[in-house]
Amino acid sequence: MPEQRTAAPAASAGELLTAYRPGDAFFSTGSHALHGTGTLTTLDRAEDLTSVLAEAGEGAVAVGAIPFDVARPAHLVVPETVRWSPPAANTAPAERRWSPLAGEWRITPVPAPEAHVAAVERAVKLMAEDADLLKVVLARTLRVHGDRKVDVATVLANLLWRDPSAFVFATDLPARGSGTRSLIGASPELLVSKRGRRVLSNPLAGSAPRSADPTKDQKRAVDLLTSTKDRHEHAVVVEAVAEGLRPYCRRLTVPDEPELVKTATMWHLSTRVTGEAIDPDLPAHVPAMALHPTPAVCGTPRDRAFDTIVDLEPFDRGFYTGAVGHSDASGDGEWVVTIRCADVEGDTLDLYAGGGVMPESDPDAELAETSAKLRTLLLALGVDGAA
Repeated sequence: MPEQRTAAPAASAGELLTAYRPGDAFFSTGSHALHGTGTLTTLDRAEDLTSVLAEAGEGAVAVGAIPFDVARPAHLVVPETVRWSPPAANTAPAERRWSPLAGEWRITPVPAPEAHVAAVERAVKLMAEDADLLKVVLARTLRVHGDRKVDVATVLANLLWRDPSAFVFATDLPARGSGTRSLIGASPELLVSKRGRRVLSNPLAGSAPRSADPTKDQKRAVDLLTSTKDRHEHAVVVEAVAEGLRPYCRRLTVPDEPELVKTATMWHLSTRVTGEAIDPDLPAHVPAMALHPTPAVCGTPRDRAFDTIVDLEPFDRGFYTGAVGHSDASGDGEWVVTIRCADVEGDTLDLYAGGGVMPESDPDAELAETSAKLRTLLLALGVDGAA
């Protein structure tokens, strides 16, 4: 296999974004951004990444997506050329442009809001009947259909400039028709980052919608931080992440108390779990696959929650609530949870959002949470419509 080429660094993430074309790879974090073009090879198993990257040469990088259902094929690409830049937050304001999508757009919820409420009610009932089922994450979608092809680059730019600190991504997916299909999004949740021996995971669980009123917004943040239901939900996820990382780390630090983090539309409970890798050459995708799917996107226990999701959700999640990111030949990389995302093909976008259902969950509140999360993508589209 030919060696991957690393082009001259870009001056800014804005420069990389200008060069982006549908089918390329783009990944932006708080420390850097990358843009991959062309394809040296494509893989459908994360387990093959290490050997393929070794063949691609020193410094080679693979990017791509892993589906929610790990039994299904992944879509991972070793690009022909990779460029890097400083983080998006360093980009000059003059380079940051937001543009609504042109055209007329029709929004269809799947399932209908009342059907999602009924599914949450069913999940709560199942947990009352089965003490071993502790949490189920239920999602819903919005299908956004337009009168013209989606301008993927515009949506990606809107996501990046609305929240430059988020993990903003775009990656190619296997086409279902004759056109290009892309997975794009702005995830707030780091599954695993690995640099040398340093390992970091930042699980988020427990959420509340933001408010445009500063007083109400602060109250919602305080209510979330003191919510027994949300703190319990968060603790379950943090414990699972710590247990998943322990086999790979000789030291692991797990804070006792969660912190509050915010996006443009949501408050989240957050805990940064840090560790020191036993093996400095540990490939980043290995602990990522060990953690995926976390209770934050699936539930507890994992297998029982997964089966409940399949029974109650009337759609295929595909790559939503999977993992998206990159690994390099030295084992370093970053993988984030694929949320606040859209599956884009032709004139159609499928937007996704979910929430953790606990035995004490209120179904109407769960619907409101998904609506708030869906606003991230609707705002990036500049599309009017109820979530």
